[in-house]
Amino acid sequence: MKSRDEALEYGLSFPDTYVEAPFHDANWQLVRVKGSKKAFLWTYEKDGYINLNVKADLEWRDYWRSAFKSVIPGWHQNKEHWNTIILDGSVPDDAIKTMIKESYELVTYNPSKRIYEAVKKIPKGCVATYGQIAQMAGNKGMARAVGNALHKNPDPDNIPCYRVVNSKGELSGAFAFGGAERQEELLKADGIEVINGKVSLKEYGCFNVSISFFAAMLNGLPLSHTRHTSRSGRGSTSLIGHIEPLVIEAAHRSSG
Repeated sequence: MKSRDEALEYGLSFPDTYVEAPFHDANWQLVRVKGSKKAFLWTYEKDGYINLNVKADLEWRDYWRSAFKSVIPGWHQNKEHWNTIILDGSVPDDAIKTMIKESYELVTYNPSKRIYEAVKKIPKGCVATYGQIAQMAGNKGMARAVGNALHKNPDPDNIPCYRVVNSKGELSGAFAFGGAERQEELLKADGIEVINGKVSLKEYGCFNVSISFFAAMLNGLPLSHTRHTSRSGRGSTSLIGHIEPLVIEAAHRSSG
């Protein structure tokens, strides 16, 4: 990638984006996000090369700078949060696109959206805690925000908030979509046993279901044909990162 047009075309490939030249100077063209009007890609020519300014995650900012000489601290911007990519042909296209994509994701970050996406990952027949959902959404410290977001669930039919329980496995007494009794009904319909308003996390927690349980779900077998086995011995820093490999492994085993 060496031209401004290529960079702008890629920037505009993301949802709800548009180009603007805010300084009445054709040399500066920005790609912004509609609604918030936040810019995630700045393009301009400097010293004979097209330059791109992109927002960088603090964990990756220095990596990009050390990996490529033509990735430098953001020119004319906050150098703590922005990098400049000099399009001199030395930075591979895939790296440039990754940095632009990360910049877009940083300016469009929406905690509630990430929470809803995390809840969608809970398989039928399993539950997750508020803390686990917070971790899946990228911030283990926002368990309270998870509760608030689920209380405002915009799409209960596709975002199964009833599969979220507290750290003790207890149902919500103030379940927003019909009360605790409705949450219990929905969990039982998933094949989950509820006793005195509580679910066994050892039996039904996402960290603790067995491979055979995932295989059964994938093949449409009744849950009674499987036996839950604790997997608490498997440490994890990312619930999503462990659920998906388990599902893939289960699929291979069950088809073999």
